[in-house]
Amino acid sequence: QVQLVESGGGLVQAGGSLRLSCVASGNIFSSFVMGWSRRAPGNQRELVAHISSANTTFYANSVKGRFTISRDNAKNTVYLQMNNLKPEDTAVYYCWVNAYWGQGTQVTVSS
Repeated sequence: QVQLVESGGGLVQAGGSLRLSCVASGNIFSSFVMGWSRRAPGNQRELVAHISSANTTFYANSVKGRFTISRDNAKNTVYLQMNNLKPEDTAVYYCWVNAYWGQGTQVTVSS
């Protein structure tokens, strides 16, 4: 059984920063791609970023230059550093690895 637990969400003013963390437990192999997606109210879930075991990264255009994804394979943890946050970044953020998803953490950015 695999579990993903996110933390680090919260309320922040526009221009502020947050760092999300996601710890994976269970039979997760460090060779898997890990990533973050988000769902804003009334919208479909969208991919934010992902990172391979070789630290190759991908970012959605909407967050490129503001968000940074990283991972610590020894800790089965993936991070999302979010800088210069905008109100449109408000969403529930989910981490994922392979076919597994976390429960989500709320990020709210006030204008």
